[in-house]
Order: sequence, then C-alpha cells, then structure tokens
Amino acid sequence: MSAKLILFYDGGCPLCVREMRHLKALDKQGKIQFESIWADNFSVRFPAIDVTEANRILHGLTPDGKMIYGLDVTYAAWSAVGRGWLVAPLRWPGIRWLADKGYLGFARHRNALSKLITGKERCLPCSLDE
Repeated sequence: MSAKLILFYDGGCPLCVREMRHLKALDKQGKIQFESIWADNFSVRFPAIDVTEANRILHGLTPDGKMIYGLDVTYAAWSAVGRGWLVAPLRWPGIRWLADKGYLGFARHRNALSKLITGKERCLPCSLDE
C-alpha cells in the first residue's frame, strides 16, 4: 500500500519526534510516510522541499501532490490514523485562525518548549524507532 501522506518533520526536535512516534504507533496500515528534514539524503530525495521553510513550519505532501502546511498536516496525519476528530476543532472556522497563530508560536519556540517538557532541546538525529 502506498503512503497516504508524506509528513516532513523536524527530526532534531525531541518534542516533535515524540508526536511522530505516537502517530507511527497508531499508523497500523502504513498510511503515513515519516521523513525527517535532517536525514542525510533528504535534499536528494526531496529537492523541491526547502529545508529552511520546512524547519519553520510542518510540511506534508498529499497523494495527489498537493503540499499542505502546519495544522493542516497535523489534521491530515491524525485523520490518516483514524483520530482526526481529536484535532478537527483546530480547523473549524473561527478557531482556525487562532489555532494557526498558536501553532506558529509553538513552532518558533519548539526547542525551548521541548527542553521544558522532555529535558532535551535538540537531538540530532532523534529516531522514531526508539
């Protein structure tokens, strides 16, 4: 079965990797392909992805070739594992704008938040298989 969604994430962020591990554990049907933007061969395999921009905001590639960003990726990923209802309110009109602004703040400060929550600011590379 081909991947439903390619999810490009910060593989050096312990907090981000923690969420990817959780998603991977729920992804029993292999609907998500997880790709760390810090993988050695990332730019060769995905030359169209700007690593600097992907480090700023979560990127995802849908099966039809559409690039999606931020919480739209989060919603697509959680939907792929049957749990979209958990994050669906973040895409509702009225909440969407505020949620997107909150996500951008989180993304900008994720290393400090990661240190606060996990005790580690960065790990290069973090593994999804640990």
